[in-house]
Amino acid sequence: MTDIPAATAASAPPRFEAERVLRMARQTLCIEAEALMQLQDQQGESFVRVVHAILNGRGRVVVMGMGKSGHVGRKIAATLASTGTPAMFVHPGEASHGDLGMVTPGDIVLALSNSGESDEIAAILPALKRLGVTLVAMTGRPGSTLASHADWVLSNRVEQEACPLNLAPTASTTAQLALGDALAVALLDARGFRPEDFARSHPGGALGRKLLTHVRDIMRQGEAVPRVAPAASCLEVMREMSAKGLGAAAIVDAQGRAIGIFTDGDLRRAVEQGTDLRALSAADLVRSRPRSIGEDALAVEAATLMEDACITTLLVHDGEGRLVGALNTNDLMRAKVI
Repeated sequence: MTDIPAATAASAPPRFEAERVLRMARQTLCIEAEALMQLQDQQGESFVRVVHAILNGRGRVVVMGMGKSGHVGRKIAATLASTGTPAMFVHPGEASHGDLGMVTPGDIVLALSNSGESDEIAAILPALKRLGVTLVAMTGRPGSTLASHADWVLSNRVEQEACPLNLAPTASTTAQLALGDALAVALLDARGFRPEDFARSHPGGALGRKLLTHVRDIMRQGEAVPRVAPAASCLEVMREMSAKGLGAAAIVDAQGRAIGIFTDGDLRRAVEQGTDLRALSAADLVRSRPRSIGEDALAVEAATLMEDACITTLLVHDGEGRLVGALNTNDLMRAKVI
């Protein structure tokens, strides 16, 4: 085990021992893991009915919670919102002072309280009932005040907290967080939520760029695409390659379809083999139909195709097979797709 620096050890509390620190960490993880294993056996018909109610509801899911439950509740609301379920967090204390106006008939209120006796939540229960909302309680005590007023109860009961004093919310908040994730995942699966749907709510993230960026958004097009006719000389091909800076040139027939591509790599190999390039036309350089991709494809699909084929340049065609663009790995990197 790594030695503790002397200065650190000298200034540490009396009970600071490396082995004790690791023992407490492992004990915490073990207790919380056991709590999650027990949590799955507590879910049944109520969980199914809550999912059904949310799927068929005409409003939003309004999450509430005080203290540590409130912090967990904010995360649950964010996860629901990003996975296709309109959701928001309302602080129960602020709800008593005007924020209850954010809750409307038809909403489903998901109230988190491990004890089920939160004063701030209990204070607004009559008002929630008058609004006609569906109340779902996430609590560790099915017989609590909150549970008795709820339409449905989701149990997050744990045998003990990971805190050695059995006081600080630890295992119970982990259970709340995991149960919220289970709810969100069940809902997204039931909705048929797709990666593209997730990306629409994350347009600024890496996943959003990968799933919302299409080939047409980043491809080179028009005069920027190096192309020559089949009758062009090899010298003309190389001039086009140099002028457009793509490291390749497409050989295009009279219908605008790419019948081949000549790259820097092809040029090096031809020189190494002693080929007399001066006597060849662009058509002579064509060995096989080039790889290409549709302009409406996702950029990440282009990246995968290029990686699998071990190529750095890819031609782009329209719906009728005509050459409309080209891109290389630098284009994908600039768009942060790879």
